[in-house]
Amino acid sequence: MAISDCNTNTDHTGKELVEHGTTAFPVACYHDNFREGSVPWHWHDELEAVVAIRGDTFVKTSIGTIRVPEGDGFFLNTGVLHACIPIESSSACEYHSIVFHARLVGGSTDSVFWQKYLSPLLKGCTHAPLLLTQSVPWQNNCLSAIEAAWTLCHREPAGYEFEIRNQLSQLIFLLAQNLELSEGMMSNTDRRKEDRIKTMIGFIQEHYKEDIRTIHIADSVAISESECLRCFQKLIGTTPNRYLKEYRLSRAEELLSTTGLKITEIGERCGFQEMSYFAKAFREKYGVTPSAYRREESIP
Repeated sequence: MAISDCNTNTDHTGKELVEHGTTAFPVACYHDNFREGSVPWHWHDELEAVVAIRGDTFVKTSIGTIRVPEGDGFFLNTGVLHACIPIESSSACEYHSIVFHARLVGGSTDSVFWQKYLSPLLKGCTHAPLLLTQSVPWQNNCLSAIEAAWTLCHREPAGYEFEIRNQLSQLIFLLAQNLELSEGMMSNTDRRKEDRIKTMIGFIQEHYKEDIRTIHIADSVAISESECLRCFQKLIGTTPNRYLKEYRLSRAEELLSTTGLKITEIGERCGFQEMSYFAKAFREKYGVTPSAYRREESIP
């Protein structure tokens, strides 16, 4: 199984379009190298488990933020809206992440594995990111299971599919046995608000190339502009316009790194009508102009 770089292409609700593994073996492993960038807000049906192998970062959800030091990791429940943002002082930030569907471990929903372990975890696990630290023995065992599963994905020894499932089963067992599953539960009101922000984020990610305004974002969920502003600020700590700008810049950075398109074309494709503003905004975020960034990326 190939190890992939992080990719967060999403649909109109912010849900990832990437298929994590296959129907027959629903698990995928990623090597996430954030450099100066970040992983934008998104969500997926699968569970996610991560070990930070280099550098520190913040992992954010709509109801909580944690700092993940190098060597520690985190776990995310299904459907959780989240983003990863490197800490500015870190020189680098790299993760080993494994994203897997619950059925890989639980099988059928009427199995003992699903009913006794997975169902309570899926229904009761916090919507905040769960920090896993090396200093807590059972959490350190979780980190070991995550890294072992990731390494099996990378090396693909004979029978690795069984071993990956075994390691992830151990992870689920440890979580189910040690978590206070009633903590961090979202109220129905908070869940509705998160569903609303998912739709608005998805609208931005679908239409970022266009000349969209706050009113268009608000209209995507039939609320007022003022309520749209409150929703963004409360749930993800920013404004709709700021999120739109950051998302455009992240897409521009990706195109600069992976294509030979002209810089002016990249700016236009990412919704920047004024190239001087594009260059200024890019430099504020990445510390260099788009042309200088491209030159740096081309160095072997």
